[in-house]
Amino acid sequence: MTSAPTAVPSEAAYRKQMRRVLFSSYLGSVVEFYDFLLYGIAASLVFGQIFFANMTPVVATIASFGTLAIGYLSRPLGGIIFGHFGDKMGRKSMLIITMSLMGVASTLIGLLPTYDQIGVVAPLLLIFLRLVQGLAVGGEWGGAALMSLEHSKTERRGFAASVTHMGGPSGALLATLIMTGFSTLPKEDFLTWGWRVPFLFSAVLLLVGMFVRLKVTESPLFAAAQQAKKLEPQKTKSPLLLVLRRYPKNVVLAALGGSAAFVFQGLLATFAITLAVQTGVAQTTVLLMHAVATFLHIFTIPLFAILSDRVGRRPVMVTGAIAGAVLAFPIFQMLASGNVALVLIAFLIGNPLIQASMYGPMAAFISEMFGTGARYTGASLGYQLAATLGAGLAPLSAASLMAMGGGNPVFISVMVAVVCIISAAAIYLTKESYRANLASSAADESQPAAAAVGN
Repeated sequence: MTSAPTAVPSEAAYRKQMRRVLFSSYLGSVVEFYDFLLYGIAASLVFGQIFFANMTPVVATIASFGTLAIGYLSRPLGGIIFGHFGDKMGRKSMLIITMSLMGVASTLIGLLPTYDQIGVVAPLLLIFLRLVQGLAVGGEWGGAALMSLEHSKTERRGFAASVTHMGGPSGALLATLIMTGFSTLPKEDFLTWGWRVPFLFSAVLLLVGMFVRLKVTESPLFAAAQQAKKLEPQKTKSPLLLVLRRYPKNVVLAALGGSAAFVFQGLLATFAITLAVQTGVAQTTVLLMHAVATFLHIFTIPLFAILSDRVGRRPVMVTGAIAGAVLAFPIFQMLASGNVALVLIAFLIGNPLIQASMYGPMAAFISEMFGTGARYTGASLGYQLAATLGAGLAPLSAASLMAMGGGNPVFISVMVAVVCIISAAAIYLTKESYRANLASSAADESQPAAAAVGN
């Protein structure tokens, strides 16, 4: 027997609650990704000089991006841990915990002593706090995306879930603007204390985000599934085991299908800044151009999601991946040109267009691959693996490839193009899911979700 989602009392009540849910998911993601992506900017501009001061500039840059990658590597573990409890205990409680972890870890980064002050302990503490950040954001995404998607009507699921993704560039924009402001300080002041203030600001964002998040009700689909378990007694299953048994191909396709979007996200938010600065464009100018592209990115993400609500997830995302493969070469040549106008064009093509076309529908695309009883775990695992394969490893790989190419980014372009082709193929192999019925009881978990592997 399948239980339908809990009915809302009226259309007016539904709209009011939906606005609250969307705002909570958006604001929570702003807070989480402000903290998480602020680290990427600091890794590009600061960390190599103060936490790896005993190394050459090139090695220090690689080491700094290595700590950045650690946060991405821990994201799948965070997705598994918080996904498990989110599928067992509910979405809301996990979102409270993940936000708290992120806010505390980011604030402590702003208080860390440097290598010159305490030696090798400094980078070790930095690595530990980055690990905590990764666990937190790994658990955050699944809960925030599902709260929006599972409250939404079928024909607007893509848009609703994309609101969570809007928080990513919003947080990145806020991080970029604040860090840009402090980067105008004299270099010694910036390296001594200026970079710390944006991290300390995390404490303020944490309080605001927590106030909003506490007012949101639990997901109706989760509540219905929990009620169905009471009506249909059965042996309790681990959400992770359920995902690995029923949806292993979906996890792989989600990870590969989403990796191209994260490669663009990771490279344009971190490595591209370093590349443009090293080839002659002023640091403040590069950060401002990145901020302009990021601002536009906030609005193009829901536009591509809305398009996917009308024509399907696959056509929109596959087109974006193919465009990324074709345009990877001119984008990175422009970034390395030393020309301000070309660098701006590269940012505008890369983020608001190519990345958004894949990233906008992605939250719904991945979430629709799994049943309600395992959706938090399955969607989190697929998404965070994509983030690790893409944004987590891309900056570190790009720094190494740049050194191999003697300053020419051609090898980086090849890497990006290959990842985009793999993503396009993985997305193509899934079934279209934008009209699938996501309501499922515990008994329904024996069947694959609508987005299972296609023919």
